Amino acid sequence: MNKNYYAIIMAGGIGSRFWPISRTSHPKQFIDILGTGKTLIQNTYDRFLKICPKENIYVVTNEIYTGLVKKQLPDMTDDQILTEPVMRNTAPCVAYGSFKIESLNPDACIVVAPSDHLILDEAAFISTIEKSLETASKNNCLVTLGIKPSRPDTGYGYIQYTEQSLNNDFFKVKTFTEKPTLEIAKTFLQSGDFLWNAGIFVWSAKAIVNAFSNYLPDMHEIFAEARPVYNTSDEKAHIHNSYLQCTNISIDYGIMEKADNVYVLPSEFGWSDLGTWASIYDLADKDYVGNAVIPSEKVIMYDSSNCMVNVPGEKLVILQGLHDFIVVEANNTLLICPRDQEQNVKKVVADVKQQFGAKYI
Repeated sequence: MNKNYYAIIMAGGIGSRFWPISRTSHPKQFIDILGTGKTLIQNTYDRFLKICPKENIYVVTNEIYTGLVKKQLPDMTDDQILTEPVMRNTAPCVAYGSFKIESLNPDACIVVAPSDHLILDEAAFISTIEKSLETASKNNCLVTLGIKPSRPDTGYGYIQYTEQSLNNDFFKVKTFTEKPTLEIAKTFLQSGDFLWNAGIFVWSAKAIVNAFSNYLPDMHEIFAEARPVYNTSDEKAHIHNSYLQCTNISIDYGIMEKADNVYVLPSEFGWSDLGTWASIYDLADKDYVGNAVIPSEKVIMYDSSNCMVNVPGEKLVILQGLHDFIVVEANNTLLICPRDQEQNVKKVVADVKQQFGAKYI
């Protein structure tokens, strides 16, 4: 196993689209949302154990989730859990992990990935990451993984690429497009040169530090100034103070959309970002009329079809005459909404917080 390979797992989000199961105090990355016996972050960590030494895996998360990370990933040392005092999007998160790793090993190559994605073909994923790490170690490039689209999905970002390539595998990125309209998504699919943006990145420590210098110089200065304190007892206090100065910006917008050395590797490994209840429904086992029930111990359904039901195992639930609905109960909260209106869940969460405070959020 290559000692220069490192992984940064981003685990700071609150997963509000999976409310009420995903809560601020216990978000979706720490939940076994698919009923597999392992939480999403545990599955992510296990995948990276097959790519790099376990001491080279870092988790960046909000300080309030430190206890959850330690409980679910007991092999991780305190030094591998990088905590953020406030949410500042993905650019500061990537900067913190990358600068810390660079201070330990200037020859490091790093894969950065979310903690809450599903990978069905693990062997293909590992092969893809290893190929990307090898390419990033030999070239001054920023690699992003693109998923070959199977449908005109409006919930994903898209990457357009050119014919210019590295090793005939990694193609020069032309444009990034955030979640498009359905009509635009259809034209993307027809053109054949667009991929879904998986939000998984690979680069050398040198390349990403240099990219921060070029495109987010203020952020570069913040984390470069911390070099004397990385891997010392002063690191946490210094970084927590520095975080307050960071701009709230994504790595996509801050660097990837601006850099001229970004390459995408078209990939297929059974990927889903598990961003909505619809994505869980698509993956779940269903009965002969399309109902997906997790868990299914005490749910009885009459004249009901194509429903996504997730309720506590001890709860007896009877549904009659319900079609194409999401029914979710958790934390003394019941949500019932049409499947085609699930994008409204974020607004519901905001309304609940406004009316009832943070108790239910």
